[in-house]
This record gives sequence, structure tokens and C-alpha cells, in this order.
Amino acid sequence: MKNEQLIFKEKDVVIIGGGPAGLAAAISAYKSGAKDILLLERDSRLGGILNQCIHDGFGLHYFKEALTGPEYSQRFIDMLNETDIEVQLESMALSLSPDKVLEVSSKNGYQIFKAKSIVLAMGCRERTAGAISLAGSRPAGIYTAGAAQNFINLQNIMVGKKAVILGSGDIGLIMARRMTLEGAEIKEVLEIMPYSNGLPRNIQQCLNDYNIPLNLNTTVIQIHGKKRLKGVTVAKVDKNRQPILSTKRYIKCDTLLLSVGLIPENELSRQATVQLDKTTGGALVDEHLMTNIEGIFACGNVLHVHDLVDFVTEEAMLAGHNAAYYAKNHNLGDKNKKYIKVMSGNNVSYCLPQQISDKTDVTISLRTTIATRNKSIIVNDENNNQIVTKKVIRVHPAEMLRIKINSTKLKKVKELKVSIV
Repeated sequence: MKNEQLIFKEKDVVIIGGGPAGLAAAISAYKSGAKDILLLERDSRLGGILNQCIHDGFGLHYFKEALTGPEYSQRFIDMLNETDIEVQLESMALSLSPDKVLEVSSKNGYQIFKAKSIVLAMGCRERTAGAISLAGSRPAGIYTAGAAQNFINLQNIMVGKKAVILGSGDIGLIMARRMTLEGAEIKEVLEIMPYSNGLPRNIQQCLNDYNIPLNLNTTVIQIHGKKRLKGVTVAKVDKNRQPILSTKRYIKCDTLLLSVGLIPENELSRQATVQLDKTTGGALVDEHLMTNIEGIFACGNVLHVHDLVDFVTEEAMLAGHNAAYYAKNHNLGDKNKKYIKVMSGNNVSYCLPQQISDKTDVTISLRTTIATRNKSIIVNDENNNQIVTKKVIRVHPAEMLRIKINSTKLKKVKELKVSIV
């Protein structure tokens, strides 16, 4: 059936996802003048992943105080409740077209919405044992770290007594502490890279404070067990991340937690023909966080995986503001503006946004490929002229870096290259 034959419910702004990004984007769109806003969330409550993050440390940048995940999200839910923004819970977005037609399955039945602008805020999902091709059987006792966190914190279900954690991402580190506090023994945390992928404070507070060993350049090469996990074989890896079989050893355990990376939930983005970045897995965006599809914006972990929810909020506020502006004006200013390509240079894995104009100040977010100290972020133009530089005491792949560029420095620039030296 052609779209023109369907009955649409028209909206100014539709936000897909009710986690921290979606909440902030909705509030920002409302404050920026959007009149008819719809927030869709597939879960039975708002808050997203923060609902199960009962540890503190959230809000240090945005609110200047340490909050738990539920406390952080509740502040935005309270703000949302002071508006007339329409919220639909238990509502799954089934499809999204390039002309911003959205099909939704909800408690209200099958719905079709036509939006003037869309904000993609679907978050991300964890890599599973299959995603990283772990060898061996698939007995009970193998969980992603986030799934284990959900079981323990929200459902009061303990997942095991003796655990190995593969991957040193922040959720894995936090679950090492959480399971220890519940009486489990964490045998080891293993990391295939030569450095931890978690924040330094989590290394200290979740591992060092509890004498939990972290073994770098190490991975699981075999799973053992039929009905229930009985143990894992682990080994050191070489510089190409291939197992060194002479170093293999067996660890007896009944639980394996996986903290091996996150994948942005971009199935809807692909349906809408949004161009994706091969490195981030998220959308290619401009300084307004608009994708290649006019009126479709992206923010939060569906755009690129963040280490701090405070930065998710700041990013989502920008996306919501621009979505509201686009819904009202059907553009974001000069349609004939020329874009400046932003590229990754030495020791940088990605930069975002990937293209900008010289019309507004912009903050570039970036990830490094090295773990070291006392370096500088340097931004050069196509002629290798230095545009801006910023000294950083610590650079680490686990921590997102940011550098602000004034629009006055972008006149006549065609390309930017961001490096860490």
C-alpha cells in the first residue's frame, strides 16, 4: 500500500527511545518551541539502561553531583512530566522511511506517524558470545554484563557463584564489584587489549579496591560445560590478538560475563537509508547532528558509544533543539552551505560530527587509539595549517575527548584533520 493511501497521525517531532538521550532530546525540543512531540519507548517505563545502573557516578558534569542511574533519569522524567509531551510506552517502532513515516506497534494497536522531524535515540546493544565467535558449547551461565546487571539489580536473581569476566568495559568492571558484594567470587577479569577499556575510576573502585585481578592481552579460547558452565580455557594473545597456545590455562567457574563492546541499534536508521559510519556503527552527521536524510537527527549511543551519560545529555539537547527548529522551518538555514569534511588523523579512531559548516561553533568528539599521557589534540586544515590545539593530560581509548572550534577559524577551510600527538 502506498504511503499516500494510509492515514497518518502527524507530529512535529518524534523521538524514538526513552532512555537518557531520548528524554533530553524531548525536553530540549519542547523548550525550543516544538508543539506536538511524541516520545516512543519500547519498555514499560522510561529511563532506558539507567534503570538498572544503581551505582553512583552519574551527573558529575551535568548536575555537578554524583547520582545513581535511576536518580539521573528521574530528574529528566520529572522535567518531562511538567510538559505536554506525549509519551507512549511499550511501543515498538517497526519501520522508518526516508520521508519520515514511522510504523509502530503499541498497546494502542498498529499506528502510522508522519513526522516533520525525527530524533533517533535507540541506544545500543551488547555483543554476545556468538558475536565474538567464542569457541565451545553454549551452556547456562554465560551472560552479557548488562543482562547480569538486569537480573541482579532489577529482578533480584543471582547469576552465579564463581565468575570470569571477559572484557574490561565499564559495565563489566561494575559487575565485578556488584557480584563481589553479593558474595560471588570473581576469579579474573580478562582483556584482549594491552590496556583496560574502562574508566580509570572504575578500575580503582571496582577491581583494585576488591583485589580482583585484571589480566591484559588475555582472552577466552574455549568454553566448557553442557547444561551449566564448568570452566573456561584462557590464553595470552600476540600483537595480532591471536592466542599463544603455550600460555593456555583452565579456570574453573560457573559463570562467564561478557563485556566486549556495544553495537548501536541502527536497524531503523538503515531502513530510512541513513548513511552509517564504519567505525562508530552510528550515523554520519553534521554539526546539527542531522543525518544525510533531511529532518532525521541522531544522538546518544545510537550515534556513537559514550563513556559518560552527561555527554549523552548534552548531545541529545542539541539534537532536540535542531529537530524542533527543522520542524518549524523545514530547514536549518542556508541549504547551499558548503560542508567541511572532518577526518581522523594520527592516533585517532574517529571524529564526530563527520562534516561541519563554518556557520556555527562546533565541538568535535573523538576517540584515540593509544593509551598514554601528556599529549595534544591538534586540528589542521587541508594545507596542514593549525586551526586549534588543546593539551590533554591523559588520553585513553575508553575516554571520549572533545575539542571546541570557533566558526571564525573555519572560513575558507575545506577539510579538517584531527590528530593526537
